[in-house]
Amino acid sequence: MSDSDSQRLADATVGVFLAPEGTEEVEFTDPKETVADAGATVDVLGSETGEAQTVNNDLEESESYEVEKTFDEVSADEYDALIVPGGTVGADTLRTDEDGVELLRKHVEDGKPAGVICHGPWTLVEADVVDGRTLTSYHSLQTDVRNAGGEWVDEEVVVDDGLVTSRNPDDLEAFCETILDEFASAQS
Repeated sequence: MSDSDSQRLADATVGVFLAPEGTEEVEFTDPKETVADAGATVDVLGSETGEAQTVNNDLEESESYEVEKTFDEVSADEYDALIVPGGTVGADTLRTDEDGVELLRKHVEDGKPAGVICHGPWTLVEADVVDGRTLTSYHSLQTDVRNAGGEWVDEEVVVDDGLVTSRNPDDLEAFCETILDEFASAQS
């Protein structure tokens, strides 16, 4: 990362969602590190504070990470951008957390950027912010996206009015570059 990239998000605060268990590790760590390396203040958000168990390939336990703040103790006003990783179990858990869903809904409705990858768009569907948007996700979510009024496309990364979506961990490089660009442009 160049010197200019290391300060692209110096004035930004980014919230990264993390389920108590089942979040795909690289979909959490890579975007989190990308925005932190660009100078953003990063908060890890979840339904409860404490350690959260991530996974690799949905089934293999991986490292644990600390959830620093709960969804119910923060507001959309505090964040310039949000990141919602995937992992089938983690994303399913996140979409059932009313406070997390409401935080994401308010954030997107306020026109602020968000990066959502893999199964993470389930939370967008639950937040009712997909109607009229084009996005991508893990391929098994395409019917959910369409039923919520969105247009699903099979592309590495899709940007729709600040909402950045990608399909799976193979898309992480493009996803991270794109969220960095979108989050930075929202700061200007």
